[in-house]
Amino acid sequence: MAKSVYIAEKPSVAREFAKALKITGKNRDGYIEDDKSIVTWCVGHLVTMSYPEAYDPNLKKWSLQTLPFLPKVWKYEVIDGVKKQFEIVKGILNREDVDTIYVCTDSGREGEYIYRLVAQMAGVHDKNEKRVWIDSQTEEEIIKGINTAKDISEYNNLSEAAYLRAKEDYLMGINFSRVLTLKYGNSVSNYLRTDRAVLSVGRVMTCVLGMIVRREREIRAFVETPFYRVNANVKCTDDFNFDSEWRVNEKSKYFQSPYLYKENGFKEEKYAKELIDKIKENGNIATVESVEKKTEKKNPPLLFNLAELQNECSKLFKISPDETLKVVQDLYERKCVTYPRTDARVLSSAVAKEISKNIRGLCGYSMVSEYAKEILEAGTFKNIASTRYVDDKQITDHYAIIPTGQGLSALNSMNPISVKVYEVIARRFLSIFYPPAQYQKVGIKVSMPIKEEENIYSELFFANFKILISEGYLKVTKYSFIKKKEDTNQDNTKDTEQAIDTNTIELLKKLRKSDTLQCNELSIKEGKTSPPKRYNSGSLILAMESAGQLIEDEELRAQIKGSGIGTSATRAEILKKLVNIKYLALNKKTQIITPTQMGEMVYEVVNASIYHLLNPELTASWEKGLTYVAEGKITSDEYMDKLEGFVTRRTMGVINSNKQYELKQKFNEVSKFYKK
Repeated sequence: MAKSVYIAEKPSVAREFAKALKITGKNRDGYIEDDKSIVTWCVGHLVTMSYPEAYDPNLKKWSLQTLPFLPKVWKYEVIDGVKKQFEIVKGILNREDVDTIYVCTDSGREGEYIYRLVAQMAGVHDKNEKRVWIDSQTEEEIIKGINTAKDISEYNNLSEAAYLRAKEDYLMGINFSRVLTLKYGNSVSNYLRTDRAVLSVGRVMTCVLGMIVRREREIRAFVETPFYRVNANVKCTDDFNFDSEWRVNEKSKYFQSPYLYKENGFKEEKYAKELIDKIKENGNIATVESVEKKTEKKNPPLLFNLAELQNECSKLFKISPDETLKVVQDLYERKCVTYPRTDARVLSSAVAKEISKNIRGLCGYSMVSEYAKEILEAGTFKNIASTRYVDDKQITDHYAIIPTGQGLSALNSMNPISVKVYEVIARRFLSIFYPPAQYQKVGIKVSMPIKEEENIYSELFFANFKILISEGYLKVTKYSFIKKKEDTNQDNTKDTEQAIDTNTIELLKKLRKSDTLQCNELSIKEGKTSPPKRYNSGSLILAMESAGQLIEDEELRAQIKGSGIGTSATRAEILKKLVNIKYLALNKKTQIITPTQMGEMVYEVVNASIYHLLNPELTASWEKGLTYVAEGKITSDEYMDKLEGFVTRRTMGVINSNKQYELKQKFNEVSKFYKK
């Protein structure tokens, strides 16, 4: 009797498939089998690309004469530590009694690559291969994925893109690391007085290094500038005074003055004092010019993708993106949440139709059960498909990270951070079924005259007030693990808005144009300009995701908008590698990231040799090409021709360069900031 094989990416996932399929056969070494089916697994990657010495032993020694290295026929090999499992998988895939293979690796480009390499090395032929594509590991989703599995050939373009992405990183990493090390490694090691220096560069990691170094240099170059603002404390009633801030206008004595700092301050304190003195000379009388009343709505934020969740966890728990990914991956494997490696922040229309199941499951989760029940009773989930939280066009492989409503018992055995991360995801999910938060806002504009000879000027002061009148979704987002005064989900009133109570709002709304008020006091508020903020681990992940902001070319910017630098699956690992090779320093308590001296020196070497690697344009252009391959718009041969041409030109450019003297000058400049 012919059997079906189900191959997963890791053992834990394979066991979930076996459970869903009710395969109760014996647990054997590396697989589970009964009379109809076999479930087996990889352990992540089983196969990898061979190093240059596998092509020619002489290539083990680094030499400029052997560069650029461009294989005509690519070689792959089984990873040493997993050879046993590979042989088990190989044997199963090629068994004569197996006619159908269900590919159950992660549903994405990397998961596709993992299986294709295994099938290639195992020599799989004449089998019916079907691709299972799922968004969560619930039994229902697994069965649905198997029943709707498509022939693997429908994913051939995705597979081609996966192979090309690996070849691209390989060619750039091998050739550029070797040529820069051979050409300038001694310059770096001699300067640092170390035995040797291997310069590790790559398409994505070097671009990220460039982002960090440029930000650090912006901070160093920053010159603090003082400025002076004028505030007026105005008497509204015997019981209530309010603060207002001066802002220049066309009728002001200081309109278009060179002494202004922006529109609401002065570069020098003497001009702020001059303004105060002039107003005092005219009696400190404030006339109401306008009272603007409006209701403002604040919608629930979009759902979490991996980058947004990593940023949130960096802020809340001070954990690295890599740690967040491990936590949410574990939640996924325990059926608690949907697939984590996603860039989408919305739901698919198909999921929206069945979303009540997820909400109903959360009725058993005490932290949010009252909200889940409230949503079900009110039926607010029924029209979610017509909102901004559902958009098929914004989804490539997977929709946003949401709770499945299942696996709640697993929370009892998880560490505290994992439980908190689950709460964060659950609250964000339920918030989209609630109405916007509503605020009552009142803006008051008062004028104070200045008379100088024949001229009468009108100096305007502004006060803004805000009060929350309807919590809406905000009531769902109050984390149980944060004290009220620290709650990051509560509204952060802007500096220019004063939080007040309902009675005061009603009092302010009674003010009318031309009402005369008394100014109690005029004062100067000194401020200073702030330097750009350093990236923390969370904000860096977001910056990598939205790196298109740094690109001028509109078409490239549009391309990288959907992909960013790296992918949701690789960004955390890239940051981790840069820290491990000591190009970046990560403060574990604050998660703040700064370059090291070595990192800045590598930046200088790359900037002088292959500066393209430091800019997001390179990543954008290559990602654009990979997308075209995945969509079938260009062939893999066309892509490889361009890639090999780029690598050849840049490698030969470095070989023919001599930047040692120039680099020493740059190293001297860098060293000033790292003297012990």
